Amino acid sequence: MNRLTIYADGNGPTINRHIYGHFAEHLGRCFYDGIWVGEGPAIPNTRGIRDDIVAALRRLNIPNLRWPGGCFADDYHWRDGIGPRAGRSGRVNTHWGNVVETNHFGTHEFMDLCDQLGCEPYICGNVGSGTVQEMRDWLEYMTFAGDSTLANERRQNGHDDPWPLTYWGVGNENWGCGGNMRAEFYADVYRRYATYCRHFDGGTLYRIAGGSYGTNYHWTDVLMREAASYMEGLSLHHYSIIEWSNKGSATDFDESGWFTVLKKALCMDTVIGQHSAIMDRYDPERRVGLIVDEWGTWHDAEPGTDPAFLYQQNTLRDALVAALTLHIFHNHCERVHMANIAQTVNVLQAMVLTQGQQMILTPTYHVFEMFKGHQDATRLPILLDTADYVVGDAAIPQISASASRNAAGEMLVTLCNTSPNRAAELICNLYGTDAVTVAGRALTAESMNTRNTFESPEAIQPKPFEQFSMGDGRLTIELPAMSVVALTLT
Repeated sequence: MNRLTIYADGNGPTINRHIYGHFAEHLGRCFYDGIWVGEGPAIPNTRGIRDDIVAALRRLNIPNLRWPGGCFADDYHWRDGIGPRAGRSGRVNTHWGNVVETNHFGTHEFMDLCDQLGCEPYICGNVGSGTVQEMRDWLEYMTFAGDSTLANERRQNGHDDPWPLTYWGVGNENWGCGGNMRAEFYADVYRRYATYCRHFDGGTLYRIAGGSYGTNYHWTDVLMREAASYMEGLSLHHYSIIEWSNKGSATDFDESGWFTVLKKALCMDTVIGQHSAIMDRYDPERRVGLIVDEWGTWHDAEPGTDPAFLYQQNTLRDALVAALTLHIFHNHCERVHMANIAQTVNVLQAMVLTQGQQMILTPTYHVFEMFKGHQDATRLPILLDTADYVVGDAAIPQISASASRNAAGEMLVTLCNTSPNRAAELICNLYGTDAVTVAGRALTAESMNTRNTFESPEAIQPKPFEQFSMGDGRLTIELPAMSVVALTLT
């Protein structure tokens, strides 16, 4: 029998809202033909930024947005993206299809997007092909309130006051597309750049060092040993991929493909645990945050699309990956201070897909909406005893769970059933609460590869869930097969 015990009066750590962050790169149709549509009348927009996308993302309480990359960041020169758009430099995007980047979406447009979203900007600076002075000058341009050449240039370009800015990345994947550096070399490069990364208006800059990927624990060890005192955060990238050489279809898969991707997603727990253990040796007080600023599923690009644009559909399988991963972040929230799913619009595990004037919300979007009550809530202690979901000679837990309590005393319990074949009865014992009402929603479908399309935009969306009973401090829940469930107790 599956049993969950929740200690509702427990006082665990806070689940930082920034764990629910997002990532938007100059890649494929994320910005052009996605977020940025220009100031013409064809698609409703505010200063060129698409209104329906902004409205959808605001419903998620999106806390932060990472930009401009990704690999693009270490080939991006900020001066190309300021001033009158007609005069901006067009440069080849060497990482993503050799298309010409117009730079019509630059610093001012990104900060406007963050303002419209009500989120904090997280900017990743260019280390791979840039200079220390270039990065330092960009920070002065954005954050200095006084009378300097760069601050006055910002004013001339239409923004009088400095922008609020906290999160700053010093390069991206510098072990690979950001320069193919050795950890020892990048540690010294990071120290040099970080010395000149400052907030010019007296604020505090949260400097994030370019960190490891997957199981490259050596990189983390070297960066923490040599540069921990110069950073506030250290990044980590981990994708749920069947194989790099054969990622598989986002929509055409069998139960083996379902199981393998979920199993890969659950590896995040081990990856974070191992990197955290290394960080703990150098930083036992956990001052330096682990920033998982790229994560999610990575499948083959949709047939008929440019493979360099990384456009993929998004099914119920992706929704389960999102829910399982967010639960893992909750479990490690003492060390994981921020995470950014890749990516926001039309790229990889997107929240939103667009086609001309049409826009659809993905199953992953719905998970983020169902889970948003965990943001800045207190993680509650739980004990979970679950059966396994078995395929062949491999197994993963059938049920995943997380619980939190917000400032108003409401409790949010989120649950996953990873099996596509079997419902699961879950006995949930509640201690330390006098909650009397439960409201539930569930995200599930008839098939594993159910997705929203432009022809059927609401094929999968959360629906009211009432397959539970409550009494004597106990919830008995019937979790549907292949489902994500959210219960609010008051």
